[in-house]
This record gives sequence, C-alpha cells and structure tokens, in this order.
Amino acid sequence: MSDERGLTTVWVWGDQLDGRLAHLRGRDPGRTRVLMVVSDRKLIERPWHHQKVHLVVTAMRRFAARLESDGFAVDLRRAPSMRDGLAAHVDAFDPGEVVAMEPASRLGTRTLAELGVTLVDNDHFLCHWREFATFRAGRGRTTMEDFYRWRRRETGWLMQDGEPVGGRWNLDTENRRPPDADIAPRAAADPPVIDVLDDVDAGLSDWLPDTIVLTGDAPDGMWATSREGALERLERFTTRVLPRFGDHQDAMVTGAWHLNHSLLSHALNLGLLHPREVIDAVVEQYAAGAAPLNAVEGFVRQVLGWREFLWGVARTADDGYPTRDALGADDPLPPAFAGDAPTAMRCVDDTLTSVRQHAYAHHIQRLMVLANLATLAGVRPDALTDWMHGAFIDAYDWVMVPNVIGMGTFADGGEVATKPYVSGGAYIDRMSLDYCRPCRYDRTKRTGEDACPFTTLYWDFLDRNRDVLASNHRIGRAYANLDRLGDLDAVRARAREVRERLAAGTL
Repeated sequence: MSDERGLTTVWVWGDQLDGRLAHLRGRDPGRTRVLMVVSDRKLIERPWHHQKVHLVVTAMRRFAARLESDGFAVDLRRAPSMRDGLAAHVDAFDPGEVVAMEPASRLGTRTLAELGVTLVDNDHFLCHWREFATFRAGRGRTTMEDFYRWRRRETGWLMQDGEPVGGRWNLDTENRRPPDADIAPRAAADPPVIDVLDDVDAGLSDWLPDTIVLTGDAPDGMWATSREGALERLERFTTRVLPRFGDHQDAMVTGAWHLNHSLLSHALNLGLLHPREVIDAVVEQYAAGAAPLNAVEGFVRQVLGWREFLWGVARTADDGYPTRDALGADDPLPPAFAGDAPTAMRCVDDTLTSVRQHAYAHHIQRLMVLANLATLAGVRPDALTDWMHGAFIDAYDWVMVPNVIGMGTFADGGEVATKPYVSGGAYIDRMSLDYCRPCRYDRTKRTGEDACPFTTLYWDFLDRNRDVLASNHRIGRAYANLDRLGDLDAVRARAREVRERLAAGTL
C-alpha cells in the first residue's frame, strides 16, 4: 500500500464494484487511493444468508485486488462501522479529498453528506432518481408501465420509428404460460455456471465479527464474485437460456429452483454488470434472430422497467415509507420463513428450500408464494422486508422496501401496485407443475382441516380488509364472489386457526 499522503481517496461501497462508474472512471491511479470498508455493524444488524455475506465480502476483496493490479493503492479494511472505517483511513493517509459515488440508498447518501464526503451522481442505474422525480412530478399516480414506456422511448431499445417493435409495448400475456412436463429437464440441460472456491473464499472468516448470525447453506460457487464470473453467466443466459425465458417465466416446479431465469440480479446489484450492457446483450440476441420477442421484451421490462422504477420509488418516497402498513397487518414473521419450523404447504416448503440452499427464489415465488402468504395472514410488512433483505442474494434496501411495501404486501396503499397481489390456491396450482396435487392441503377447499391455507386466507383477507379494499375497481369481482359465500363464518373460524398455527410454526 502506498505511503503517499494527500492523494484523493475514492470511497467504493460494496455494491459499486465497477471501475467504469462515476467514482472511478477516468481516475489516475497515481493520484488516487481507494477506500473500501467491511463494516462489523452492517454484518451484525440482522441474520444474513451465508452465501450473501460470502458474495459481498469476497466480491469486495476480488475487486480490491483487481484495482491494485491496475495500479491503484487500495485500503480495504474491516472496521466497527462505515464511519469508523473512514476515520481510520483519514488518520492513516490524510487524503486531500474523499470522493464517493452516491450510494443506492437514501440513508447511505445522507450519511456520506454528513461526513463531508464529496458525492458524484450514481450512474449504476439508467435513470437517475432526480430524472425519475421530474418525470413523476405533476402526473398524479405513475405506474411502472408508464415509466417503462417512457424509458423505451428515451433509450430506443426495442423501438422502431417511434413505435414498439412488434406493435405492442408489453408481451406479458405471452409470458404467463403454465409449466409443462418438459420445463424442468430443459432447464437442467443448461446448468448455472459454478465458480471454483479458492484461497480468497477460504479467508472469509477473518473478515467477519464473532457475533454474526449466518443462515442457509454454505457457499458453493453458484454466485459470481468477480466481473469475469458475471460475464460468463451473462453469456450463458443470453445464448442458451434466454430463448426459453419468456413463455414460462412465471412457472414454478418443485426442485427446479432456477428454471429459465437469468440468475444475474446479484451481479447487477453489486456492480459486476451494468444494466446497459445486460440489456444490449439481450436485445442483440433478438436482432440476430436468436431469441423471440416475448422473451427479450419480458427481460428488458424487468431491468429497464421494474428495476429502475423501484430505485426511483425508493429514492423519492418519504422517510416513513419503509414502515407503511396500510392494511394494519401486525402478525409476526412465520417461524417457517426463518427456518425455525417445518411446513406442510408444498409451495412454501419448496420455495423456502430454494432460499435456504441458494439464497434465491424467483420473482413469482417471492410475490405469489411468500409475500402472498404473508399478506393474506396479516404479517407485519417491515418484518417481511427485514427477513427478505437478509435471506436473498440480490437484496438491498432500495430493492426490498418498494418490492415488499409496494408490490408484495400493498402496505403503501396502492402507490406502487394498483391492487393487492393476493390469490388463493387456484393460482398457485395453475402456475406450478406439481405443488398442489400431492400437497396435504386441498386448494379447492376453504374450510375444514385439509383446506388450503391460501384459499382460506384469501377470502378472509378480503373480508377483513373490506373497508380499505372494496372500492378498488380491480378487485370488484372478488368482492362480488365474497358476498355470495354461504360459509363465511366457517371461513373466518378456519382462518383464525390457520393464522395461529402459522405464527406457532405448526402449519
């Protein structure tokens, strides 16, 4: 490490691991020292999945080594907190200036401003949050679809003469096909890329506090901790998996945890990949005739639309947004979620098995199994957010807060989603190959000991939240059906039992 004092320090956070971004782009290694801090306080703030901790800390160490090979002096240090890490660095090196790219989160940005760090705009996203705020201003309610169409026009991706390629903005209806018997074998034929664990991985324990609480299975090389590994995964997805991504992206199959999903979100959210290069690579496959439009448009919508929209929401929402609870949900997180109890619900068990083994579940499992169950049962939205933040490989504050508070639980009262994303067992049966048929619970029943908890809780949820939701035109038919039920008292009684057993870990 260089002994020179007075150099400019560039503080690189653990999800900014890209030398092409604003904080490092164009920097002279001879005049720059890089600071990276592994914070004990962050590592003990909640239980973390073992693979998530390994991913972030190991990726930081590998990025530090890469910067050193490029000629930068790097101060990678473990400290009690981010503030303590900066203070120790300043004492050691007396930098002329400390510069950082604004963190993805508002809290991180506020912290750096309080510390007197010079901030440059975050360009790890394609739409800066101030641009998002300007777009949203004066529009009343802005949906993701509004935002997505604007970004398509602005960027030109999948556009021709000012109109969407293929004549439609959104091909979502072609991407909700139920699974068929061949889906799992087809996915298994293209297994994910696996990294070889080496000495960098073996030294992880030296960077962890003794009081850290780790959950889930140990690292197995599934997740890329370097740019090289991330590029290998991007190449695999675009050339081998993308052509099948569209049709069944909402499908669920027991044991087939990745199916045709990209497994790129962890690399995108760390900075190992940039969204621009990912979208370019996917669109090029369509231009070459190697991938169908519904697959390509569906993926672009997730990255250019949903991912960017969520960051804009997270950065522009009020300070109270993370604790919103429009439906008054106050039940605890089910012990099954945290791995403290088994469950006989096959869909939940399979999804949680995937989380335990891989720190991952795809978007429909997160939304229509885990968040659906939590919403129906009245689980506290902030408790679900906190658990998902620690459990998922790609989770960060800006990701999980609007996903859970806005989309997953309707806790923001409709600011992000136009209706609660809830369902009974019928939807899960339709979109899964084998969740419901062998399950001990019957998705067609709403009362009785063998009634599907999702089906029971769905009707009870509508009943409990009538005052808030009955005026929502998107679920008017559901309330018309609720009013026709002749066994609502029995449904209420069964729902109380289900919620009690879910909270006790005996369901």
